[in-house]
Amino acid sequence: MFSSSSKPSLFSYWTSMEQTDSEVLDISTKVQLHGVLWKRPFGRSSAKWSRRFFIIKDSFLLYYAENEKRSFETNKYFNIHPKGVIPLGGCVVDPKEDQGMPFAMVINHDDFTGNIVLAAENEAEQNQWLEMLQESGRVTWKNAQLGEAMIESLEAQGLQLAKEKQEYLDKLMEETEELSLQREQKEHLERLNLVLEEEKQKFEELVTELRAEQDQIKLDLDGTAQSLKGVESEKEELNNLTTLLQKSIEELSHEKQRTLELLREKDLEQGAEHPEKEEEEEVQPGDTGLRSELRHIEEQMRELQREKEQAEERLTENEQRATVLQQEREFYSCQSRTLQQSLTQLTVDKKQTEVELKVNHTASQMAPYSLHSTFDQSYGTLFPISELSNPIISPSHFTDMLNMVEPAVVY
Repeated sequence: MFSSSSKPSLFSYWTSMEQTDSEVLDISTKVQLHGVLWKRPFGRSSAKWSRRFFIIKDSFLLYYAENEKRSFETNKYFNIHPKGVIPLGGCVVDPKEDQGMPFAMVINHDDFTGNIVLAAENEAEQNQWLEMLQESGRVTWKNAQLGEAMIESLEAQGLQLAKEKQEYLDKLMEETEELSLQREQKEHLERLNLVLEEEKQKFEELVTELRAEQDQIKLDLDGTAQSLKGVESEKEELNNLTTLLQKSIEELSHEKQRTLELLREKDLEQGAEHPEKEEEEEVQPGDTGLRSELRHIEEQMRELQREKEQAEERLTENEQRATVLQQEREFYSCQSRTLQQSLTQLTVDKKQTEVELKVNHTASQMAPYSLHSTFDQSYGTLFPISELSNPIISPSHFTDMLNMVEPAVVY
């Protein structure tokens, strides 16, 4: 423990070398805690309590006159000439009720000749000062040396970690580029899958339409075949009828020829027997029968000729109809073959589309993503922070140091 009445500290001695007594050096810095406490005289038993303004800065407890509080809170500077400075390194701080002060605190150290007793106004302030005094007491020269050794060890490990970090970053960049390419390929495959799905659906619709059209063509072809068969049968009947009529006409023609010859012979005989009656126009009973028969033959011939002409016309129409039906049959057959070829090709295209869809789906499912395993392989063997023997450097501090290690320090 040092007071303003004792010999000057090293810090005060150093400041006196830098400035004259008339100069005032104020230090703007952060302190851990400040406030007014009750203080009992150090080193001797006394019931007298006085109020002092205290500041905890790192591992030191500084105290001033109570009026210093207003200056500190106004300027945010702490005076480098306190009334006293108490080193807290290695101190033990306990709460204790002392001489009517229920919220007193006792600071002990092996190097102190007595106890330092302070008191707060209430329990909340007491707990706040106890916690901060105990935290400041952990900062010692031994711990500082241990921390320095640990820092050197961490720096060495940090260099190795920086190298491994750079290697990991390089590999991460490679995998990131690969994943980016794979993502683009996957998006392309997804778009391609959509197109193939649409094409597949169109193929199925087209196949359905072609099959329906093929069925209709088969029905039309069957109808055409039946019509053609009927036309061929009727054509054959007409041919037979025409042949029969022609034969009947020829027979009537021969009959007509014989009848005409009989009439000429009879006329000649009558002319030889009665030459004076050649100019008479009387008709004999025999002539009337022959002439009547001749007229009947001629009427039959004309009737047969009409029937023959009608049969020939019908035959011509049937031949034309047969020609049209044959053309339709050939057209339907050609169209059926074309549809069958289209169906075959569409079936092949559909199978190919399904294969491509399956391949694309498999490819999209096989994109590797191994960044977590890479990190585990790269950093899984580092020393665990929880096994450090002294809590001078906490895991959070180590994480901050690790983040400060840049790959640029690796040569």
